Amino acid sequence: MNIETNQILHNDKNKKPILYDCYYKKSKSPKPVIIFCHGYKGLKDWGAWDLMAKTFANEGFFFLKFNFSHNGTTVEQPLDFSDLDAFANNNFTTELDDLDRVINKVTSSTLYAQEADVTKISLIGHSRAGGIVLIKAEEDARIRKVITWAGVSNFKSHFKEGTEAFKQWEDSGVIYVENSRTQQQMPHYFQFYKNFKENEDRLTIKRAVSSLTIPYLILHGDDDHTVNLKEGKLLQSWNKHSTLKVIENGDHVFGASHPWKSSKLPTKLDEVIGITTSFLKK
Repeated sequence: MNIETNQILHNDKNKKPILYDCYYKKSKSPKPVIIFCHGYKGLKDWGAWDLMAKTFANEGFFFLKFNFSHNGTTVEQPLDFSDLDAFANNNFTTELDDLDRVINKVTSSTLYAQEADVTKISLIGHSRAGGIVLIKAEEDARIRKVITWAGVSNFKSHFKEGTEAFKQWEDSGVIYVENSRTQQQMPHYFQFYKNFKENEDRLTIKRAVSSLTIPYLILHGDDDHTVNLKEGKLLQSWNKHSTLKVIENGDHVFGASHPWKSSKLPTKLDEVIGITTSFLKK
């Protein structure tokens, strides 16, 4: 298997670099492309994502996972949230732009011309990135299929407009959310909300899902305490081309954790990958 990790995407000197990994069986025969987007407070090397990537590659896909440019990691420290100012300046349109940069890299690079079939690009988004891939899939004709794993149905509701906490955020310009894994206080500047309001129509997930004309698979655990299953059901109700598969006893990360030291996938994540693979091979 060919594995290329921590590749640096520099395609605009005014933008932060993006780190990405590619997994594929080298054969000089173009393979369908999967681009995986991590969720909130996530990273491409979290938990069992490496095993996941290898599994998809073994199934005959060209698999790419990447770090959003403002997820808080750096090129030098891809496993740590060492750039909290970048994290604080992240927003949804930046993530959409990052995803576009990655797609452009795959579709334009001669490096992967013999291995990646760029006429068959599918997106997988976990958690918050579920919304990102749905918006991108609706507006970009290069995307052929889209899959959300424990995906959110609404960005706006997470801002909790009108609450005292929201008012304090607006007044101070910054709010902190604890990362339960690292115990870091992760800052969000108020620009995050302002960026959303300036682009609210584009960033309304219901609008994007309702307009999707490509196959859409929704995978959601019934024991997800982070993004409730009702959000997956809402997503399914908005689009006649969608399919919802409920993972019995599945949590938000389908049994994975960080770090993941086993050489085997968690049972539920393995199930999710199997369902996703069957959907993509149809």
